[in-house]
Amino acid sequence: MIARIGNCQVLAEIGSGGMAVVYKALQEPLNRIVAIKALKSSIAIDSQFAQRFEREALFLASMQHENILHVHDFLKQGGTMFIVMEFVEGIDLYDLLERTPRLPVDVAGIIAMNIARALDYAHFRGIIHRDIKPANIMLSKKGEVKLMDFGIARDDSLQDLTQTGTGLGTPSYMSPEQILGDKLDYRTDIFSLGIVLYQMVTGRKPFVEDAQRSVMQKIRLDRYTSPRKVNPTVPRALERIMARCMEKLPSNRYPSAQALMGDLEEFLKSRVLANYNARMVTFLKDEGVIEGESAAEILGRSGVTERPGVGQGSVLRAIARVDATVLGLVLIVGLMVQLVAPGPGGAAQKAAAPAAVGTAYLRVVVDPWAEVWVDGRLVETTPIDRRLEVPAGVRFLELRNPYYRKHSERLALRPGEVRPIRVRLEPASEAAKRR
Repeated sequence: MIARIGNCQVLAEIGSGGMAVVYKALQEPLNRIVAIKALKSSIAIDSQFAQRFEREALFLASMQHENILHVHDFLKQGGTMFIVMEFVEGIDLYDLLERTPRLPVDVAGIIAMNIARALDYAHFRGIIHRDIKPANIMLSKKGEVKLMDFGIARDDSLQDLTQTGTGLGTPSYMSPEQILGDKLDYRTDIFSLGIVLYQMVTGRKPFVEDAQRSVMQKIRLDRYTSPRKVNPTVPRALERIMARCMEKLPSNRYPSAQALMGDLEEFLKSRVLANYNARMVTFLKDEGVIEGESAAEILGRSGVTERPGVGQGSVLRAIARVDATVLGLVLIVGLMVQLVAPGPGGAAQKAAAPAAVGTAYLRVVVDPWAEVWVDGRLVETTPIDRRLEVPAGVRFLELRNPYYRKHSERLALRPGEVRPIRVRLEPASEAAKRR
């Protein structure tokens, strides 16, 4: 094993594949743990595999998103290449499905939604992943979901390293057009994510080879078994999402990862009462991926505390009750203070509505785009690849686009709440016609 790579001390080998080896290392100047992906010495540095390896580093370094693995550095040393990356302590989805083949539908929805967010970010920058599968999805012990391995990704602005008529990827997760070697667009990733979602909630892949057909023939020609026939607890709303993802024709699928993300958020809205990361942490703890003390510490830092002997569903309801109780106490205390506080003349003032304390979050999706104004202040311009932090309480939201009718609404936000905002703006000309 290599002892040093650049300014990093190698601690252990943590994985190996056909093209690369992954090490855990200490980056000494910053005293942080990193992962280092090393091109195997048996692969020539001027080969096509090495070109893909270097392109993966370029892709990842160009993307800064909470659901995509971060790259810190790229090195050429001793006749090979190294990518210095963020170290994520946790488990990949492949290993999780090996120990727990069927996931709760809300957990599967959270994972799929976070990968859709990563894809939306990458697609907006012209990058198609082309290898969405469980082994490329990492779940951290903090409840984060990360997409990794852009080794065969394609950038519209760069030459494709795959020749026309050939396909790269993992057969069980390929789209029909990928199998045929056709020109691909972003919807190929949506098909692959639909397969992963199906596998998470049913415990098996939708297309499996048999004596009559190969898996690639089945993907191209056959219908899959309805997920509700395999697992009757799968909600119809989630079944419809999977069906649209796995349409044979790209034109019948979701037009974008953002559209898929919106439907998944709508599905989760009534099913996950707590922060999504907190739900993932409680699930990973119950599956033995995280120790109880570590989970309690992570949840404690986020303001959530588990009670001994409480099941998953009860934990989530308890979290919601705690949030509501805290907010109620804050309102009562604020009201009492204002009732007894003397006014300018010394008399007690009349009660006024107190402002809520804490932070709430907005997930804003606008078609086509808009400036996001909160309480008269410009906060961000869509498309947005992160949640917007706003003070909890009553807020006034405006979505402005000079070519469309302004959208306004009043929001009552409680501390810790994540509020999805999905708006299709109306062209100004159509609004004028109705007036």
